[in-house]
Amino acid sequence: MGTFHIEIIKPSHYDDDGYVLQWWKAWIPSNSMACLYAIAQDCADRKVLGDDTTISVNAYDEMTMRVPLAEIIRNTKDGAGIVCLVGVQSNQFPRALDMARQLRARNVTVILGGFHVSGCLSMLKDMPADLQEAVDMGVVLFAGEAEEHFESLLQDARTGALKPVYNVMHDLPGLQSQVPPLLPESIVRKYDGSLSSFDAGRGCPFQCSFCTIINVQGRKSRWRDADDIENLIRANHDQGITSFFITDDNFARNKNWEPIFDRIIELKERDGIRIHFLIQIDTLAHRMPGFVDKAARAGCTHVFIGLESINPENLAHMKKGQNRITEYRKMFQLWKEAGIMTYAGFIMGLPADTPESIRRDIEIIQRELPVDMLEFTMLTPLPGSEDHQKLYEKGIWLDPDLNRYDLEHTTCEHPTMSAEVWQQTYRDIWDWYYTDQHVETLMRRNVAYGIKPVRVWRLCLQIYGAMRFEGVHPQQCGYFRYKDPRQRRPGFRRLPAVLHYPVFALESLVKYAQFGLYGWKIHKLRKRIQKDPKGADYTDFAIQPVTDAENEDLEIFNLNDAAKQAVAKAKRQKEILDKTQPKEKTVSA
Repeated sequence: MGTFHIEIIKPSHYDDDGYVLQWWKAWIPSNSMACLYAIAQDCADRKVLGDDTTISVNAYDEMTMRVPLAEIIRNTKDGAGIVCLVGVQSNQFPRALDMARQLRARNVTVILGGFHVSGCLSMLKDMPADLQEAVDMGVVLFAGEAEEHFESLLQDARTGALKPVYNVMHDLPGLQSQVPPLLPESIVRKYDGSLSSFDAGRGCPFQCSFCTIINVQGRKSRWRDADDIENLIRANHDQGITSFFITDDNFARNKNWEPIFDRIIELKERDGIRIHFLIQIDTLAHRMPGFVDKAARAGCTHVFIGLESINPENLAHMKKGQNRITEYRKMFQLWKEAGIMTYAGFIMGLPADTPESIRRDIEIIQRELPVDMLEFTMLTPLPGSEDHQKLYEKGIWLDPDLNRYDLEHTTCEHPTMSAEVWQQTYRDIWDWYYTDQHVETLMRRNVAYGIKPVRVWRLCLQIYGAMRFEGVHPQQCGYFRYKDPRQRRPGFRRLPAVLHYPVFALESLVKYAQFGLYGWKIHKLRKRIQKDPKGADYTDFAIQPVTDAENEDLEIFNLNDAAKQAVAKAKRQKEILDKTQPKEKTVSA
């Protein structure tokens, strides 16, 4: 009787100095790792390699630890197992390849999958050089979803019959009764607040040009049954895990959203199971009857909304026609009235953008929209997106270093801004939004909605603090940074430990002292606002009730001709709707 080892690794990403991004605790768990871990564990439980073979499954998120490669090599070399590099995004691909080289040098079978492989094979006619490099070193590429294919892949690996490429992109499985994603408590505890993740569905009907999701997971909604979600929640609850990031790219377009919410509400209200979660949605989700109310009752505490821009010219360029500027103010108000904190994505670097226009847009958002947190990204032609496909096929310059495709670096040319100006504007935009004055405004608005300002304090520390003090996007951040000189990217000088660690210790001391001072400053602001006896009476234009959105006199409506046309179109649609809707009958006394 033998043991076949499945070692699952979620690679991290190199920072600008060549160090692997690693933290004592990361903020965002990997759902790809959770999916594959659960699938692999199910294969182990069912003994798919025969009754005489025990399957051992281990998982490692490099964001939270130094992966024990030496131990993994001992377990898997010479056909004794496989290493799965899972959920590899474009910016993680260079790190994944560096790990694969070490593994292949010791005759370890390596299988590499994720959005970069899947996106490239789904959108490009020819295999790009970086994927060919992986194949040439003997790495097996897997494109697509593993639910219905991992068992046969294991059998191929066991018999030495693996193919160079497995492309199952055409086969998007239904998610009903599939093995739900699950990570053991030992791994989940390495995330912020014991946060886990799961996807309740996959696929999004929209066609945003910058998005890779629609070209990898498709545009048709595929969802898990409410029974599967209940089982998943109960399994996590048994481990003491009650916080979740629901990773659906757009939960509002999950056609099973209402039964899922109803089941979670039942678990909370009937069985007393604690749960709270974050979902990602579009700007029209609030128009779906009952969606906001049921989200709040089910335990939604935060929503991430793909706002992206307030400029209709930019929205049209991104093929984001579902975003209607006349809906923005009412949308955010409805979520706030439900007691839910709002994140919104904002993409900068569109063709019409300049530093001046971007700063103007930020100031308008601060005055006119009651959104809480903004997360900024640079327009990036990610492999797997329509944007990347067009530039790649036209032979237009794209940065060859995939490590830079992290939404924080310039990777293509801008028609008016130099790379230096574009990059500096990205650094500046965080300071433009998160001024002390606006942080105070955010706290006062939340108090007016009956929400404790401590929630703003925490989010500011996480989101703005990540960029200001750690120098990385919040989605790549965590608590207390590690820097291991032994893992520095090839091409960078590896300092001896006696030099590296004193410098790193001093750097960390200064950084976290500054971080602490900032946290203390806005903590005092929070306490002052909490003590204000008139705090609940606060108001400003952004939170004043919307009664006739299309006829409001907003600066956002007068940005340019495109904005004026968008408002005029909304007015026409409203007039047609008013004419077609039956008038309410009045009852005479």
